[in-house]
Amino acid sequence: MNQSDLRVGLCTAPDLESGLKLARALVEERLAACVNVIPRVTSVYRWQGEIEQNDEVLLVIKTAATVDLARLKDRLLTVHPYDVPELLLLPVSYGLDKYLDWMVESMTPGGDRP
Repeated sequence: MNQSDLRVGLCTAPDLESGLKLARALVEERLAACVNVIPRVTSVYRWQGEIEQNDEVLLVIKTAATVDLARLKDRLLTVHPYDVPELLLLPVSYGLDKYLDWMVESMTPGGDRP
């Protein structure tokens, strides 16, 4: 894995508890280096023909295209309470080298460092 493989993922969850549960699972299993859980975002979307508006939490997932994406998807679908959870992965076009190196190390088994 190298810096060009890094991605930022977006995912919403219905509440802080489920957002933290998902964040911990992804970091513990090295599917993400870090997950920011941002409370109280308001989402407006169409669902089953109706316009919905709900408060949610936003997860900003720091991951890589080279992690086992099938495992990440499976873990998300297993832990997430929604029938249709959001997961968007966006390429990282720039970042500070030390931070990007830390991301890579954090998702590598045995790669922990302060």
